[in-house]
Amino acid sequence: MKKKDILDREIDLILDKHINCLSAISGKIILVTGATGLIGFSLIQFLLKLGKKTDNPPKILALVRNIEKAKEMFGDQETIRFIHSNVEDCLSMDFNIDFIVHGASQTASSAFVNEPVETIMTAIQGTNNMLNLAKEKKVKSFVYLSSMEVYGAPESDEKINENHATNLNTMAVRSSYPESKRMCESLCASFCSEYNVPAKVIRLTQTFGPGVNYNDGRVFADFARAAIENRDIVLHTKGETKRSYLYTIDAVTAILSVLLNGEDGHAYNAANESTYCSIFEMANLVAEKCASNKIKVIIQEENSSKFGYAPILKMNLETAKIRKLGWMPTKDLIGMFTEMIKSM
Repeated sequence: MKKKDILDREIDLILDKHINCLSAISGKIILVTGATGLIGFSLIQFLLKLGKKTDNPPKILALVRNIEKAKEMFGDQETIRFIHSNVEDCLSMDFNIDFIVHGASQTASSAFVNEPVETIMTAIQGTNNMLNLAKEKKVKSFVYLSSMEVYGAPESDEKINENHATNLNTMAVRSSYPESKRMCESLCASFCSEYNVPAKVIRLTQTFGPGVNYNDGRVFADFARAAIENRDIVLHTKGETKRSYLYTIDAVTAILSVLLNGEDGHAYNAANESTYCSIFEMANLVAEKCASNKIKVIIQEENSSKFGYAPILKMNLETAKIRKLGWMPTKDLIGMFTEMIKSM
């Protein structure tokens, strides 16, 4: 089964629960940046399927760097239009835009240490451009996809709400990613305050599910490949970092909840709190529950900085604020890995 088919099936399972979104987005124009990334692709697929339930579907503008890749991913559909551009370039559009979901960002951990300047400038220039576009078009709502990494490296298992402080080290090169996210959040708050742009921020935890590329370099994909290939899982650290995770489709519904119901100038955590565990614990879970043959977890410690890994942390996100908007996650960790492995 193709990963797009698996994603479609998963969307169908929850689509009717979110049919109330239709009245807000029917006939509207929605710009999505980072459209060919995991979350952007999943969001657009969700919106396209939701749109089929109305005679007046939303129109999707997908900002992409590679038109051919986008056409291959989405196919030829009347309600989607591809805009060939980088977010760093100023955009001039001669049509209205009702909503913007800004998700374009550097996501490769190795780039945070190997290309830190580009990581920062892509984030800041791109977000400034999108916010100026939102200001010009007088959009109804704008959502910036931020990250749990804005909280730095918490050292205890305490719950982290949206007002939690950070201990980020600005002089650590890898901070190029989380510090640029923090600056972009500040831009959102500033545009909201000064220019009345209805900007919101959603701080996503690590997200995966159908649509993850087989060769994705992140740890969850490596664990899935090990299960598929029936080889031992090799950790380059002791796997002490703890965090919660989020299913791809749950991230999509969280984004829509904030886009349509969130408060302007506010940030919202998004995670499945029940998935909170260490990387070592998650590796053992995959080895025991997801591999067809018995595999082991082996620790071979190396200098983690060369991989662009974040420092050891305990990111126990609290999600009470977004749940007040009516959002709830649907998939636990085993379910997330099961669906991702099917698609991979």
